[in-house]
Amino acid sequence: MALIVHKYGGTSMGSVERIENVAERLVKARKAGNDIVVVVSAMSGETNRLLGLAKDISERPTPRELDVLLSSGEQASMSLLAMALNKRGYPAVSYTGTQVAIHTDRAYTKARITHIDHEKIRNDLSLGRVVVVAGFQGVDPDGNITTLGRGGSDTTAVALAAALKADECQIYTDVDGVYTTDPRVERRARKLDRITFEEMLEMASLGSKVLQIRAVEFAGKYQVPLRVLSSFEEGEGTLISLEEENAVESAIVRGIAFSRDEAQINVVDVPDEPGIAYKILGPVGDANINVDMIIQNIGERGKTDFTFTVPRADYDATVEVLQEHLSDVEGVKIEGSNIAKVSVVGVGMRSHTAVASTMFAALAKEGVNIRMISTSEIKISVGIDGKYLELAVRALHSAFKLDEPPVEESSFA
Repeated sequence: MALIVHKYGGTSMGSVERIENVAERLVKARKAGNDIVVVVSAMSGETNRLLGLAKDISERPTPRELDVLLSSGEQASMSLLAMALNKRGYPAVSYTGTQVAIHTDRAYTKARITHIDHEKIRNDLSLGRVVVVAGFQGVDPDGNITTLGRGGSDTTAVALAAALKADECQIYTDVDGVYTTDPRVERRARKLDRITFEEMLEMASLGSKVLQIRAVEFAGKYQVPLRVLSSFEEGEGTLISLEEENAVESAIVRGIAFSRDEAQINVVDVPDEPGIAYKILGPVGDANINVDMIIQNIGERGKTDFTFTVPRADYDATVEVLQEHLSDVEGVKIEGSNIAKVSVVGVGMRSHTAVASTMFAALAKEGVNIRMISTSEIKISVGIDGKYLELAVRALHSAFKLDEPPVEESSFA
């Protein structure tokens, strides 16, 4: 008998009919002899509806009360699903994050899980019950309800799987697995049977919306096998697990990730002297703004240009921070523009050369100009004009033959 943690997102729980369908899937899993813990999100659109109500009351709702309000969406889902299971003759019990308890820090709206009390869940499992847990929420040291931020139900599921030492954590969503890139951009995108934690973490951080970054980090840290499946059709999905010895010898590039929501900021004519990078990026980091690609040009006549990217939503705040902290620097100019980011990802890049040249050649052939470049051991990212994004994705997908299953991939299945 295996212990499996299931997680169903808002689309999967979007109506009473879909909740009934989830219940049928769970009944099938129980008939197969598995112990089941289920984590659920709020019904699709519910979190936005509740947030809208809060904004109707106040433009800046009190964070504590906002978490109390937003957590109610998942509570409705969990109780409805438990009712559907009990109706079918399969004992089920639902718990809020507080009742489990899922302990977090005190950071309202973006809390982080510190530990989980799992004795209550284990007792219910020993009695043959299906345990349904509200995702996205926990309780702080003072007993206050907290929420984990957008996509936090994925993190709840992985954290529970880690605490319970589950055999697998299955994330059910509206796609049937992880693809080589977004099929809406490249119709020849191919579903992967397997991908490593490292690759999935890069894909998630670089723009892939299949899984929340924190959930992948948690799964990798605690070595929780993670599988992405469809709520609406049968299939094996994509397994996310540790890197195997032969993984490095398989596909050089596993996928193409991209983001349309990047902003490039140029800080022009700053002093070319020690400490200038910190003077620019220190205050930006203190403002909790994530900086990605960074370029500092070779200095001339005592001046240099400093360029970096931030999420487009943080552009105005970044400019304000820079204007405030560089006001005493004579002649400095701050310029900006919107760009897109395209990345190739794969652990096979560790043992293969010429990945960069293949990437740059494919983009050059299509007339795509590269503005910025950043690299890590298993990815290369480039900043480009947004109007070329889809062209670039398709060109790279073809250049690395991602529409063709690698010969070695069958050994991963």
